[in-house]
Amino acid sequence: MTMLSSLKLLLTAIVDYAGLFPPAELSMQEAIANYSEYCQTLDNWLLGHFVVPVSRLPELEVLLVNRYPENKLVIPCSISAILSENWELELKQIQAFNHRNQIQIAAVEFKPLSLGEIQQAINHLPKAIESFLEIPLDKNLENYLAVLKGTKVAAKIRTGGLSTEVFPPVDRLCQFIFASAEAQVPFKATAGLHHALAGNYAVSYKEKSFSTNMQGFLNLSILAALVYGQKLTQSEALRVLQESSSTNFKFQEDNITWHNYYLNLAELQKSRKCFFRSFGSCSFQEPLDELREFQLIST
Repeated sequence: MTMLSSLKLLLTAIVDYAGLFPPAELSMQEAIANYSEYCQTLDNWLLGHFVVPVSRLPELEVLLVNRYPENKLVIPCSISAILSENWELELKQIQAFNHRNQIQIAAVEFKPLSLGEIQQAINHLPKAIESFLEIPLDKNLENYLAVLKGTKVAAKIRTGGLSTEVFPPVDRLCQFIFASAEAQVPFKATAGLHHALAGNYAVSYKEKSFSTNMQGFLNLSILAALVYGQKLTQSEALRVLQESSSTNFKFQEDNITWHNYYLNLAELQKSRKCFFRSFGSCSFQEPLDELREFQLIST
């Protein structure tokens, strides 16, 4: 099966691999071995950063030195580092890590900060590293986006987790996508996006895990492109987010459609470059398997 140009533009480097985090919670050795393996497959075009807390960078660095001499894990590969409340000190640690290693920290992700702290953090950010600031999807949303507007700093939103309350209602997620498009603030998502299409899924890999409604990464990425291109209303956008049938999304070589809405290659490329950057997932295999199930990529 030939790779469709439209699908490749929609999903290139979209999965930031977060195997260290729940529900996978792999060891550093297991997670970095997986990432190295994924980098060497034909599906590596889907793969983005390796996500790691700054507190575990020493552990990663020891593993790189011992197992991958001269940091020759697989090049290119890159890291997204999760900062703690001690972000100012950790930004210095990141610069030192990049100075010592061939494999680079290419992005940083902040945990939720107050509006005042976000402004302070923006003033300290290194220009060469992509930055994501986690913001809440609540009544203060537009205030947070106003602080980020025009800074070239992206937002980060939480789309799931291990409890039902951390999965945002579809109307709130929809509101965020429209508001961030209007403010011209790019974003990434994290958690709850293992599946291609919206549906009711188990939240963990445990035998008796409860299920809840989750977003699909195809729904979110296609909706982001439609909203960024100012193609549909909020009520129609809600339908896109809740779409659970693969037959309503049509993938052609030079376009993707949902019902009567059309995205050409230039629109797909612009959305990924300027708006929806990526999503964090503790599994790389699940997104792959579902794309194969829908016959969008070859087995």
